Amino acid sequence: MSTNKTVIVTGASSGIGFALAKAYLERGYNVVGNARSLERLESAAQALGNPANFVLVAGDIALPSTAAALFERAIDAFGKVDILINNAGIFIAKPVGDYTEDDLETIVSTNLKGFFYPSQQAAEHMRANRDGHIVTITASVAMQPNAKIPALLPVLIKGGLNHATRALAIELATSNVRVNAVAPGIIVTPMHGTDEGTTTFLKGLAPNGAMGSTQDVVDAVLYLTDSTFTSGTVMAVDGGATAGTW
Repeated sequence: MSTNKTVIVTGASSGIGFALAKAYLERGYNVVGNARSLERLESAAQALGNPANFVLVAGDIALPSTAAALFERAIDAFGKVDILINNAGIFIAKPVGDYTEDDLETIVSTNLKGFFYPSQQAAEHMRANRDGHIVTITASVAMQPNAKIPALLPVLIKGGLNHATRALAIELATSNVRVNAVAPGIIVTPMHGTDEGTTTFLKGLAPNGAMGSTQDVVDAVLYLTDSTFTSGTVMAVDGGATAGTW
């Protein structure tokens, strides 16, 4: 399958972001991948076979200059941007009293600024083109907090992004720009490690007793960016964890 569409993926060097970049490349999309480290992006490109339509833009996504560079490179290389996926993010879970000033600054920089500046660029670019999709990866715990995972700062920021998704969807609706979010639960990625005790605990955070895969998140994102009539949605991909208590 071949297409002339272009997608920007932040946090594209590993985990969910890498899986998203791979999925869109397999669909024939042009992909502009961002991560803080050029070395990690180059390793990701090598793992993907160094495709010519995978453009690397290293830089701190919390900086407006990085967001601008992403769109400039994408437009220079491919003409326009059809999809932005705000995937870059971090998750720091600890009791409220244990959070430090550095924790707050880190989460605000990556999770909040890393959403705002690329989305601002996308909104103006896609509004002018009268078409496009913005999808943000948030967290299901921001929809339904869990006493087993004290995580005030991620809930604060990711919960705000869920509401911002709805607000931006309304703002851009008349420009035919769709804005959605995917809120994953516990997904199997290298950040969780392989310790049996940790894995058992994490599986117990969903009523189906399982962890999701990066493909589960990819499938949700692909559904949203394929849709012409879905906007303002926050789609939980969490094994039913946001459905209630169990």
